[in-house]
Amino acid sequence: MTEAAADTPFRAWWRERASAHRSEVTRIPFSELDGWGFERHGGNLVHTSGKFFTVEGLRIETDDGAEARQPIIHQPEIGVLGILVKEFDGVVHCLMQAKMEPGNLNTVQLSPTVQATRSNYLRVHRGGRTRYLEHFWGAGRGNVLVDVLQSEQGVWFWHKHNRNMIVQVDGDVPVHEAFRWVALPELLALLHSDNLVNMDARTVLGCLPRELLPAEGRTDAFAAALRRSYETGSGTEATRSWLHDVKGRGRWNTRLIPLDRTHGWTRGGDEISADDGSGFRVIAVRVRSVNREVPEWTQPLLAPREEGLAAFLARRTGDTLRLLVQARYEPGLLDHVELAPTVRTPPVAADEEVPFLKDVLSADPRHIRFDTLLSEEGGRFHHALTRYQVIELPADHPAEAGDHHRWMTVGQLMELVRHGHYLNIEARSLLACLHSLR
Repeated sequence: MTEAAADTPFRAWWRERASAHRSEVTRIPFSELDGWGFERHGGNLVHTSGKFFTVEGLRIETDDGAEARQPIIHQPEIGVLGILVKEFDGVVHCLMQAKMEPGNLNTVQLSPTVQATRSNYLRVHRGGRTRYLEHFWGAGRGNVLVDVLQSEQGVWFWHKHNRNMIVQVDGDVPVHEAFRWVALPELLALLHSDNLVNMDARTVLGCLPRELLPAEGRTDAFAAALRRSYETGSGTEATRSWLHDVKGRGRWNTRLIPLDRTHGWTRGGDEISADDGSGFRVIAVRVRSVNREVPEWTQPLLAPREEGLAAFLARRTGDTLRLLVQARYEPGLLDHVELAPTVRTPPVAADEEVPFLKDVLSADPRHIRFDTLLSEEGGRFHHALTRYQVIELPADHPAEAGDHHRWMTVGQLMELVRHGHYLNIEARSLLACLHSLR
């Protein structure tokens, strides 16, 4: 962060909010979970209310008869991820929240106006109400610009999706001290700061309609080709057909099973982990925070063992930029397959080859157009970090895509993201990051 950036009004407010959020997150053994426990029959980790989420088992069988099992989060309710927008002096602003999440590496990150599961906004936890929910729910809400069901991580969630919403307001909206109107160009620029804009904000920003995007700003050749990429939105029917072909080839038969039947995983006193030490762990934490709806609680979290990577390879074809998009299998996705970045690691299976990974890891730093370390959802995952990159390939680089990859324009991705279950969570995050490069 430059000295000039540190002195902006947003940065001053952000420092104040970060210091105001007094919180403590502590690892605890499972026996100290309050309101959570392992079921006597099957061993699923559940809340006594029957709400929030459960940690269950997943059985994955491939076409060749191979089998894998793992824990997975099952949260069969639809939450709301919503951003209020309003024009001030002709500039679109977004009402954003400084929100503490127990799994965040740096505790507080910039979140949507509303980020709430159904259990939370129905106040199952008996805590405070969800601020600004009335703008997204019921007859009195504002002008709805975006309202689409989108998936979340299919390697860690079973059939999980949330309403991604953007609602425009014209009248006065009282602003709580933990919230701030942020100009959209500034908000997009903040995506270049490590671990600042959280996952839930990024997925909504990835659904931004074209008419809200800031006017062109950068003058370099890459930005010019990127802007022209926004203008080419046709050809999505061919992409849908290709995606359906990939889905139809079949790869997985998946179903939920009791957690006790996840062979190859061991439940200890303070974690559930794979016997080979790979993948992730399930842990338990105690949380104390003076700025949340409930001041103290305990809960399980899924803790990845390594940093992830999500990267789009890009190349200029004529005067237009195209992105290499992957049709990626993930066992917890509703349809098993969605469009993803060129490369996403860790791979779904430990022995899975990752096409184009070498191109990403060996990229000339001069060709890396975006490179930021960003956090995944801190309400369910502990210190889950992913390096997001956009890398431009040299003009003479081979353009072969293979069966599971396809060259697409940003305009085509924006057409598809208007509909649910086409772009996965990492692709939507990177789409938001691309908006910052215009």
